[in-house]
Amino acid sequence: MLDEYLGVQPDTAWMAVSERALRERLAGEEALLAATVVERPGEPGRLAACAVGTLEYRLGGPDNPQGLSGYVFSVATDPELRRRGYSRACMEELVAWFGRRGVRKVELRASAEGEPLYASLGFVRTPDPSMRLVLRGV
Repeated sequence: MLDEYLGVQPDTAWMAVSERALRERLAGEEALLAATVVERPGEPGRLAACAVGTLEYRLGGPDNPQGLSGYVFSVATDPELRRRGYSRACMEELVAWFGRRGVRKVELRASAEGEPLYASLGFVRTPDPSMRLVLRGV
């Protein structure tokens, strides 16, 4: 499934760096990243769905004095196993993880397919457009 998502990758050096960073961010009570998963029924170790999010620190404001925010950056369900509540279970646990850490605001970018799930969990569209800059060679 990952190969289908990433396609053919001639440069795999990034994988070791990414794995090390992931392990560091998942470690301990002060983890900055959480991944919630549901295994495939009857197939231990194989994923049916997952949701991944990170804690982000920004300047505080009236609605978030501590400046602690959550960001959900990956929610996926195996296409064969959709519409069974697996992503919902992952998202509910991820939102609870944010709540246990005092997060008052959680953001994500929703696909058209995922938006009904997120809306049912209380997420709302914001008027802010998203923009991105990719810095090369940094």
